[in-house]
Amino acid sequence: MDILILNGPNLNLLGTRQPEIYGSETMDEVIGGLREKFPSHNIHHFQSNHEGALIDKLHECGFSYQGIILNAGGYTHTSIALGDAVASITTPVIEVHISDISNREEYRKHSYIKPNAAHQIIGQGTAGYTMAVQWFLEN
Repeated sequence: MDILILNGPNLNLLGTRQPEIYGSETMDEVIGGLREKFPSHNIHHFQSNHEGALIDKLHECGFSYQGIILNAGGYTHTSIALGDAVASITTPVIEVHISDISNREEYRKHSYIKPNAAHQIIGQGTAGYTMAVQWFLEN
């Protein structure tokens, strides 16, 4: 199974950026852990701080991969275009957020991704990525 972990802005700073909210684990550690836990599956990773690059990657992988795990970061709350890209592809997308966006600032409570996502996992820390891979394997 090919699964893409697609991360948006500032997730390249995971482990150093606001560890009280996002924890101290780096994204390299998260991806390495996923590859160890699921060795028979192809875990691909792409991160960009640029909205268009994220959309391009959804278009590139969204018809051939079996699952996409998307943490769009701040674009979750602002990008109609990313929501439209998720709606336009056939690969199921799970929206993941490390923090519980429903208990944060008011503007973070709205997601343009959620209406077109197959599932949403919020507030589980970096374990949310593992939970998302497991969801694909079970569904």
